[in-house]
Amino acid sequence: MDLLDELRWRGMLHDTMPGMAEHLAENQPISGYIGFDPTAASLHIGNLATIMLLVHLQRAGHRPVALVGGATGMIGDPSGKSSERNLLDENTLRGNQAGIKAQLEKFLEFNDSPTGAVVVNNYDWFKDFGFLQFLRDVGKHLTVNYMMAKDSVKRRLGTPEAEGEQRAEGLSYTEFSYQLLQGYDFRHLFQTLNCTLQMGGSDQWGNITTGTELIRRLDGGKAFALTCPLVTKADGSKFGKSESGNVWLSPQMTSPYQFYQFWLNAADADASRLIRVFTLLSETDILELEAQHAPAPHQRILQKALAKDVTTRVHSAEAYEAAVAASEILFGKGDLEDLQRLDEPTLLDVFAGVPRLEVPREQANSLLVADLLSEATQYQIFPSKSEVKKMIQGGGVSLNRQKVAAADQAVAELPLLQDKYLVAQKGKKSYFLIALV
Repeated sequence: MDLLDELRWRGMLHDTMPGMAEHLAENQPISGYIGFDPTAASLHIGNLATIMLLVHLQRAGHRPVALVGGATGMIGDPSGKSSERNLLDENTLRGNQAGIKAQLEKFLEFNDSPTGAVVVNNYDWFKDFGFLQFLRDVGKHLTVNYMMAKDSVKRRLGTPEAEGEQRAEGLSYTEFSYQLLQGYDFRHLFQTLNCTLQMGGSDQWGNITTGTELIRRLDGGKAFALTCPLVTKADGSKFGKSESGNVWLSPQMTSPYQFYQFWLNAADADASRLIRVFTLLSETDILELEAQHAPAPHQRILQKALAKDVTTRVHSAEAYEAAVAASEILFGKGDLEDLQRLDEPTLLDVFAGVPRLEVPREQANSLLVADLLSEATQYQIFPSKSEVKKMIQGGGVSLNRQKVAAADQAVAELPLLQDKYLVAQKGKKSYFLIALV
């Protein structure tokens, strides 16, 4: 299966320029690039679909080029935006660039071979490019009419052609110039790396074709554009956000447990598409998983395979195993040792949805279990000491996965998690996280 057929089967091909298939067949390897603006310290899963374009490009025997936009990141791409973003200072941008490059290295093979991936930074060629020189050498080759016709511009200006769009706040000259800068990026890479392809999300078509037009006018060259559909949920809503915001590729910004849970909780209506876009599982494997999933969707076979593959590649096999173990704790599996293996962020993630109660440590050290689970926690766990004793006698109370044998056991004798926490379980499904502060 060639590159275009692979992308088409996976639902990752939105549009290409005429002659793309012939260009790929006749010029092996070609170099193709995607740009990433370093507006945050990490990429998020919205970026992951375009990263997968680079992965498939390399697997098809071509060279992927990842452009980290140190220069364009100072401006901000208006595509898909209804307002102008805040501009970042240079030091912040450089820190973000380093983090993004490290993440890309998890997906692409960087070496000196003809198909080895390359990372470039457009700040390197824009930093000494004077404003007047840019206007003379680049700006005069594209008309305002041409630039105004781009959808990303029409949406921000609220022109009649952008039907169904809410009138936006307008567009600064800074953002209006973005497509010229991105177009010049393509032209620069065409000249220096013989890069003949730019890829991106479907909202990037206008910016990408600006580059192909500059290459045609300035160099008489032929370059190509390829875009993938924007990944949305079955109901049409934006994909890639959880209740707490973006799902990041950085474990510091989205823990591996939260990351795993995001994929595990994918809707059945979305799972088939997501496993095609975000994994490298073969067509045979995916069709077999779909066949297994269809008669028993409650077993979440597709979601589990999706979550395993993506979590392992973004983080590690160890992070995946830890996320699975953490997930099972809420289903009554695991013991004290399993809880003790969780670091504090993961522990808090696992029990993020349960009541969290605080008790002064000095007070707790002088309490009995019956006091801790009633009066000391403002009766939020049990309404009285007698209720605590009654359930303990019936074997219905656990602290850190250990059955409590006696209501008069001293709290000071209990093993703590992270030297601070007690997970109280009442019955089969009621959990409380007690922090000794």
